[in-house]
Amino acid sequence: MPKGFCFMIMPYGKKPTQADPGPDIPAEIDFNALWDQAYVPVIESLGYEPVRADQDAGALIIKQMMERLYFADLVLAEMTIPNGNVYYEVGIRHASQEFGCVLLAAKWSKQLFDVEQMRMVRYPLSEGAITEATANAIKDAITDSIQNLARGVSPMHLSIQGYPGKVDPSAASVMKDAMADLAAFQGKIRAVRALPYNKRMPRAKELVEAYWKPPATQLTALTLLRMLRDSVSNKADWTWLTDFIGKLPPDVAGQEEVREIGAFALAKSGNPLEAIEQLEALIELSGPTPERLGLLGGRYKRLFTDAKDANDKSQGQHLRNAIDNYERGMELDLNQYYCSCNLPRLYRERNYKGDEEKAKSVANIVLASCERARKRNVADEWLRPTLLGAAFDDANCDKAEDLAREVAVDGAAQWKIESTLDDLKLSVAQVKDKARRERLAAVLDGLKRVSGG
Repeated sequence: MPKGFCFMIMPYGKKPTQADPGPDIPAEIDFNALWDQAYVPVIESLGYEPVRADQDAGALIIKQMMERLYFADLVLAEMTIPNGNVYYEVGIRHASQEFGCVLLAAKWSKQLFDVEQMRMVRYPLSEGAITEATANAIKDAITDSIQNLARGVSPMHLSIQGYPGKVDPSAASVMKDAMADLAAFQGKIRAVRALPYNKRMPRAKELVEAYWKPPATQLTALTLLRMLRDSVSNKADWTWLTDFIGKLPPDVAGQEEVREIGAFALAKSGNPLEAIEQLEALIELSGPTPERLGLLGGRYKRLFTDAKDANDKSQGQHLRNAIDNYERGMELDLNQYYCSCNLPRLYRERNYKGDEEKAKSVANIVLASCERARKRNVADEWLRPTLLGAAFDDANCDKAEDLAREVAVDGAAQWKIESTLDDLKLSVAQVKDKARRERLAAVLDGLKRVSGG
């Protein structure tokens, strides 16, 4: 009997894991070695001919890729790192064939939200070079599981009865009605977001009252929660949001995004220690991200600021924890400037040997990542003030003066000047060169006048 073909969807070459490296988490993976030493032997032992996309002389054109995804007897997808091509090709296979698509990933890896809900074969991977011992451990972990999951029905065929050729027309009508309701709901959400910031929360609470009722879905809850997060304007509202999250059912409250928002709301409502506890538990359970580490660093930064004002002896510990978490977040992704933009002033506050050089280096990283984000038209309301703060942290007088002129044209509100004046003032005070300090002080005075302060 001729062998069937197994088409392997996976990255090739050495790729970074984009995870926080640790004793059992490699910084990068040699996917060619993973293919040669682990996947190929397993595929052959299961009775298939192994085929991988990059074995063609040139790039696999779209027609060939579609044909292989459709006609392959088995498709395996390596999901350890977030790779757009892999996700796209998994979707094609799920839609085109009822059986024969198996997802695989290292035990420590985190997948994107939709795929994370699907059954997946997990294997141990503590080093990226793929030694013989590692390859044997992977083969032992995946061989039987591939055989079992290969018979599983794809999510597309499982979700839509009769797909693809015998779908019940009445099901389409029901779904169209549901989408009409969803469109109306989303229109009301957009109307709230269009309101002035200080007028959003009353209307947002009305939508919660109208839509958060059984049998409301997880998606409805998340949509309402994001709207509330973007509508809060005072401490009392943060407390209200914290109470709302506390009343959510476990299947909603347990979502990672809900836990992030909940921790942030706790901190804003005056409970930083409880927020720290929740963030650390989330990181322990689901892994670090720049957003989570930034939130955690921000909570320690607030404790440091409060302790400093009170001359509290705990301030040194809070400062160290703030710096450690911001540094971890920055190292995960240099383009995510949320963590790195807080570091220059903290380094200078700590004032260890070499901290001034670190502050200058990180300020340049923030400037570069902010300028990149501007060129890419990133929709981040904090991009402008972060860029302005980085210019001050870098003591870049020319850049600060240019940005001040943009503030005068755009208006203080777009640059959130009132919210960043204290940080700019601290940055000016930390500049040692007198001439630069005086130029930046003059820019700061102009920004105060523009903001009406």
